[in-house]
Amino acid sequence: MMFLTDTHSHLYEPEFDADREQALARAAEAGVGLLLLPAIDSQSHERLFGLCRNHPDRCFPMMGLHPTSVNGNPRWREELALVGQLLQTPPEGIGRFCAVGEIGLDFYWSGGFRSEQTEAFCRQCEWALQFGLPIAVHTRSAYPEMIALVEEFRGSGLRGVFHAFGEDLATYEKLKSCGDFLFGIGGVVTFKNSKLADTVRHMELSDLVLETDCPYLTPAPHRGERNESAYLVHICAKVAQIKELTPDEVAAATSANARRMFGAGEP
Repeated sequence: MMFLTDTHSHLYEPEFDADREQALARAAEAGVGLLLLPAIDSQSHERLFGLCRNHPDRCFPMMGLHPTSVNGNPRWREELALVGQLLQTPPEGIGRFCAVGEIGLDFYWSGGFRSEQTEAFCRQCEWALQFGLPIAVHTRSAYPEMIALVEEFRGSGLRGVFHAFGEDLATYEKLKSCGDFLFGIGGVVTFKNSKLADTVRHMELSDLVLETDCPYLTPAPHRGERNESAYLVHICAKVAQIKELTPDEVAAATSANARRMFGAGEP
């Protein structure tokens, strides 16, 4: 049976309150053995930690402040300080965080908090370097700015994953040149007429990890439904088709890439 790693799952979110354990079981049945869980902000920390405590062999937490949690939040620096405290001293039963994430820039909803988001992102990149962790990077309507920031860290050892990557080949090559970075491929690659499929065709398999971002970005054939980690099989199958490989080959390679980057779990 193939072994898949969902490198970006929000299974702890309220959308799964009615069937979280069943969703986790469905993921296992589909071959999704590991789930990496990015943080958002303090409102969801306890749900995140609870899921990881209940399933320490399958669910691995990240810690970070999401860029949209900075927007319009007068206490965002307190939120950011809490991230630093938790990275320094993880809560009981958590062990070690597997990454600093999800962090980044998001100017889709508002361009009015660029300086705040930039400050939060750079501070968290510094913590990633301090604690020897990769970053999980969220970027929406902000790739030129993100490239400029990551280029400033070139040579520092900063590494990680660009989550929900959906850009062109030139953007991939620019980001790849900045350091040890992987690219999270999710449900968008399955969409009809998706330009991402053309990009993935030219990307190195050694640069890819798979993700659902559930409950968001549901892949075909389940578009319009709530996404869940079990649907990672559809993303894996599409990448295999694009790259003319078997799903087993894609599952093995992307799980190995995730293991190398995040150090979480073994098949």
